[in-house]
Amino acid sequence: MSYYNIQKNVEQYIQMAEGYDGKLLIDVLGKHLPEGSTVLELGMGPGKDLMLLGEKFNVTGSDVSPLFLERFKASNPDADLLQLDAVTMKTDRKFDCIYSNKVLYHLTQEQLIQSLKQQLQALKPNGLAHHSFWYGEGSEEMHGLQFTYYTEEKLQEIIGESYDIVEMQRYTEMDEDDSIYILLRKHN
Repeated sequence: MSYYNIQKNVEQYIQMAEGYDGKLLIDVLGKHLPEGSTVLELGMGPGKDLMLLGEKFNVTGSDVSPLFLERFKASNPDADLLQLDAVTMKTDRKFDCIYSNKVLYHLTQEQLIQSLKQQLQALKPNGLAHHSFWYGEGSEEMHGLQFTYYTEEKLQEIIGESYDIVEMQRYTEMDEDDSIYILLRKHN
């Protein structure tokens, strides 16, 4: 996603995301994951959710964009950060949970399937994957960014046999029921 390798695009995203965070998603996660557990955030962007996750969990932030990582590291020098592609997930580290908030919808359905398979390798036994998406059908490309929308049925189809669905729920971010989250548990 080279779109976020351009400073102007990073700044525009930060302005657009002002006032939004994943508190609702993190509260859901807190019901299923003990405090102090290790959490990897995929696509941390400016780090709002990473900071919220860090209030309860031992967090590692990641992004494919070095600009987001450098920006966050400048004000949080002790932060545990990885430059990581959400599709290939090239890391030897293992986590209790992998979390993303409206990041994986930038992947094609085929890339999402690959990402979920790779996440299995980075999850500890009984690990959780907690991801949110914009709700809907189809996909589109704008300004070089992929946007893929998901329904309950499509997510169930994509997840396949490798995970158990712990929770799947629509919720409101900007418009009523415009979003969906899914909380998955890895099969052992």
